[in-house]
Amino acid sequence: MLNVPRYLVPLLLLAAVLGCILYRPAIWGLMVALPLAVIAFIDYFQTNHALRRNYPLIARVRWLFEDLRPFLRAYMVESDTEGRPFSIDERSLVYARAKGDNDAHPMGTELDVYSDEYEWLSHSIAPVETAPETWHLRIGGPECKKPYDSALLNISAMSFGSLSARAIEALNKGAAIGGFAHDTGEGGISRYHRMHGGHLIWEIGSGYFGCRAPDGTFDLGRFADTAASDQVKMIEVKLSQGAKPGHGGMLPGPKVTPEVAEARGIEPWVTCNSPAAHSAFSTPVNFLEWLALLRERSGGKPIGFKLCVGMPHEIMALVKAMVETGITPDFIVVDGAEGGTGAAPQELTDNVGMPMREGLIMVRNALVGTNLKDRVRIAAAGKIHSGAGMARAFALGADWCNAARAFMFSLGCIQSMKCHTGDCPTGVATQVQWRQEGLVVGDKAKRVARFQADTLHSLREIVVAMGLERPWDISYRDLWLRTDTVKAEPMSQLYNFLEPGQLLADPDSTQYARAWMQARTDTFRKANRL
Repeated sequence: MLNVPRYLVPLLLLAAVLGCILYRPAIWGLMVALPLAVIAFIDYFQTNHALRRNYPLIARVRWLFEDLRPFLRAYMVESDTEGRPFSIDERSLVYARAKGDNDAHPMGTELDVYSDEYEWLSHSIAPVETAPETWHLRIGGPECKKPYDSALLNISAMSFGSLSARAIEALNKGAAIGGFAHDTGEGGISRYHRMHGGHLIWEIGSGYFGCRAPDGTFDLGRFADTAASDQVKMIEVKLSQGAKPGHGGMLPGPKVTPEVAEARGIEPWVTCNSPAAHSAFSTPVNFLEWLALLRERSGGKPIGFKLCVGMPHEIMALVKAMVETGITPDFIVVDGAEGGTGAAPQELTDNVGMPMREGLIMVRNALVGTNLKDRVRIAAAGKIHSGAGMARAFALGADWCNAARAFMFSLGCIQSMKCHTGDCPTGVATQVQWRQEGLVVGDKAKRVARFQADTLHSLREIVVAMGLERPWDISYRDLWLRTDTVKAEPMSQLYNFLEPGQLLADPDSTQYARAWMQARTDTFRKANRL
């Protein structure tokens, strides 16, 4: 700060005000100087902020630049490839596809292909141009009476309340136009999810919104009523979320508006808690039996769960329980620590949870190693925004992908980092009515559908270039990573990928030997501390 006496600014402004009063033609100056003088004197005499007290008025410039900092960095300081969590290049790709603009890039890649930021998919001398224009994936095993033919890119979980009513509407209408699915997020199915008839994946968290008893526990009858909707195509139980794994939540009473209460099946204006852990089950076997009950009471719709991988022995406990009981979910969604959220404790976001790549490999290995992969589909979620990102996920074992923030960008999100404040300038992540009015549902819905279609087209171009017929044919041997400036290797040399049945036949030969030994089907706790 400037090295000036703390009283100097108020005195100068007072002098300016008196000068304007005495010199009548300067009345316009008075209109500027008087408010500034009032602010300076308030700062001078207040006792809460030392900076404002020592530097009246001037100190406020600091807060102005703090507010402007994300925009100044994004538009004036960062390079095209530097931004976090999404760079300008990544956001621009989504914007271009959503608008139907040219998404081509001139002059070659801006990435340093000899640094560890570069990885590539192996192409073929003989591309397969006869590959289908698009693919769908059937989700649902023999126990499913109503399997779902899913698109390969769907909208990931984002709740009404976190997103605005108009954003939810636009996403669902876009899903209806494009014929793909819209995950509700754990906040339940709102009236805005239902307005345009887009396919829904109903996510159920530990708060059991939409199937919640008055005491906060799971209500099977309410679940069956909600799941019976033809619009609900699959049910997803949220065990954890990448951006805040193992964390519950509390929605203060003033935020529980009648619309939010209606969607969540709770009382309006009453504080609502979501515990960190589910109360409907306590062991791996309990969990699978509960999933089977949900599948039955939903009329035979696909049932699965989402998690960010944490303790390896818990993954092993789940697949052990599947082998023991014969009960399998229809799908597992693997969220990564790089996933997004409207708000979360920063230390949890920055330090807890396994990234999607390692989590996806572990879940793939657990299912392949127990001969269950053909019964359980895997979805990947965590910064998916492009066909190339999808191809990488398929290489590691994914059967389809979900995206959240990329679809927010297609709605017009500018990554202003205001989601947690309610001050989103584009009307996407806010409940302030006037801010929402800038988001025109019909226009944005078309952008949502166009982004999804163009991203799948880019995936097809990659599949064709690799000489393959289907994205499921992409192998971990086809994905190369650079380990340093002089060495690069395929994923098969850097990570261990299990062979079918290997965990059952010889777990000691795998990197999961200790986790397998520690895994129990009657508890999520370790069998011992070895």
